[in-house]
Amino acid sequence: MALCFDQIVPWGRSMREYELMFGLSPEDLSSGILDCGGKRVISVDPLYVVSGDDIRARFDATVETMRSQVRATPNDWTWSYHRDPDDLCSYRWAVMQRFLADYEAGLREQRYIVGELPGLPFRAGAFGLALCSHLLFLYSGLLTAEFHIQSVIELCRVARETRIFPLLSLDGKFSPHVDAVRAALASAGWESEIVRVNYELQRGGNQMLRVFKS
Repeated sequence: MALCFDQIVPWGRSMREYELMFGLSPEDLSSGILDCGGKRVISVDPLYVVSGDDIRARFDATVETMRSQVRATPNDWTWSYHRDPDDLCSYRWAVMQRFLADYEAGLREQRYIVGELPGLPFRAGAFGLALCSHLLFLYSGLLTAEFHIQSVIELCRVARETRIFPLLSLDGKFSPHVDAVRAALASAGWESEIVRVNYELQRGGNQMLRVFKS
């Protein structure tokens, strides 16, 4: 999946949002976490090939478009964690500022690693937990069922447990790839369950897929 920088919206989330959308417990946070986009978190993204200045510029170029799109579709959103479109964009900007302040150090310390699904540069079982936020299932219209299956199997290779959020595609409908992924996981010996979480921004987008060994 080649990086198309002019199509990317660097729309980061906060630690608290991750805790809610993935139902993270203190025990979860004590294990090694792979964030694919605690105490030891490794984040993998093809975006990390570009500079912090480029990421900031891309955010600035897209934020007003995102604000306008959200305002134009009021029935698609739930305002609970965030108050309204302006609050959402202000929050995203604050998160971006914190990320950029850490970006160069994170690259040096290899907490931010250039990589992409469905092939990750880690040994089998390297992490206790792998998290995938706002990629798989969300972009069901762009990414095939086979890509989803290969990607989730790869996440399961490098982590003992995998969680994916949300299960809605960009059109707000339940992703058509969820069932195919779960069937492939079952064939490969993995258990999966759909879990309701205490976070919702896309209306109805309050579920994650949890994958684990029985």
